[in-house]
Amino acid sequence: MHRLLAAALTALCASALAVGAALGIVAILGATPEQPNTPLISYEQAQQER
Repeated sequence: MHRLLAAALTALCASALAVGAALGIVAILGATPEQPNTPLISYEQAQQER
């Protein structure tokens, strides 16, 4: 009975750890990186005279 209880607790802890790791990975991948919104290439526009 003792070994059965130990095996059940081990399986429960392993599954909880796997679910926690999966949720953590999803949270990390879903986070938006903080980066400046500056274009790599900018074109100069000629000023229009009116």
